[in-house]
Amino acid sequence: MNLHVEELTGTGGARIAIATLDAEKSLNALSLPMIQQLSERLDAWAKAPRVVCVMLRGNGAKAFCAGGEVRSLAQACLAQPGQVPALAGHFFAAEYRLDYRLHTYPKPLICWGHGYVLGGGMGLLQGAGIRIVTPSSRLAMPEISIGLYPDVGASWFLSRMPGKLGLFLGLTGAHMNGRDALDLGLADRFLLDEQQEALIQGLLQLNWQEQTPRQLNSLLKALQQEALGQMPDAQWLPRRAEIDQWLDVSDVACAWRAIGQLHDHQDTLYSRAAKTLAEGCPLTAHLVWEQIRRARYLSLAEVFQMEYTLSLNCCRHPEFAEGVRARLIDKDHQPRWHWADITSVPEAVVEAHFHKAWEGRHPLADLTGY
Repeated sequence: MNLHVEELTGTGGARIAIATLDAEKSLNALSLPMIQQLSERLDAWAKAPRVVCVMLRGNGAKAFCAGGEVRSLAQACLAQPGQVPALAGHFFAAEYRLDYRLHTYPKPLICWGHGYVLGGGMGLLQGAGIRIVTPSSRLAMPEISIGLYPDVGASWFLSRMPGKLGLFLGLTGAHMNGRDALDLGLADRFLLDEQQEALIQGLLQLNWQEQTPRQLNSLLKALQQEALGQMPDAQWLPRRAEIDQWLDVSDVACAWRAIGQLHDHQDTLYSRAAKTLAEGCPLTAHLVWEQIRRARYLSLAEVFQMEYTLSLNCCRHPEFAEGVRARLIDKDHQPRWHWADITSVPEAVVEAHFHKAWEGRHPLADLTGY
């Protein structure tokens, strides 16, 4: 079982529930069974009177969660070209329901986002009420490299970042550190990796019957005060003005070329981002541009409904399966994109990704809070 759950009893019989993603060898990549098990536990804890707080964390020093387990999904797509595999419908519906459940959870929910927090891991972290990052945190939405697009609610949080930073990070898959996460509204607290046990012990000692928000805030504030000396330097907010200027363009082809010109930039953050985009999927770039444009005025539920549509359509088209093959299955890192140039992607193909790929009612039509 790749999810470990426990309940610790603290002051007055209050219980702190802890869910640990436990697939260390795969950097805690989310499989469908893990998603289903975590959803069931969260539902049970939401209804359990004695459970007063939930913590979500990952096993191992390297990662909280490095994304979704997409190999089996891509193999199902390769076996049924042009169709939506049944696995895709089940996987994305379950994952997005879980993410939405986290966003609307009725009890304090703490997520410990250490190490790699990529793709599906970002979906979990961003849904939590208290998002913790550490000196080891490396956050990113790297889907440009596998022919998917930044999902798990990224339409929501990328479109709400300052200026053009969300667009830049979505197009380049660039990594953010703990300071960046705080700067860009992707984290609430910065703690040291070794402070997790101190946090748990502090939670167990709180009096959950009285002034809980004040006590919880004081605990987190005190722990963060001890950690601030190890805060990394900001990477992306200081570069916002330049990025805003470069990406002040009318379409995604212009944005692609603007970032491409940074290939030999003396700033390694820029040159690395340009290299990733140059090797990335042009169709994905079109989807990133469009999802951010559309998501600005959508509710959270509408965002996940849009992303479900996008994800199923990505499974119908060849880029996602080819990207996963090249990066994660064969690992030749030579994806042969069907549309190899940013200007060769037909507008009709991009638009088709936003149209339903199932019969009847939207599978996520019922998304509401608790």
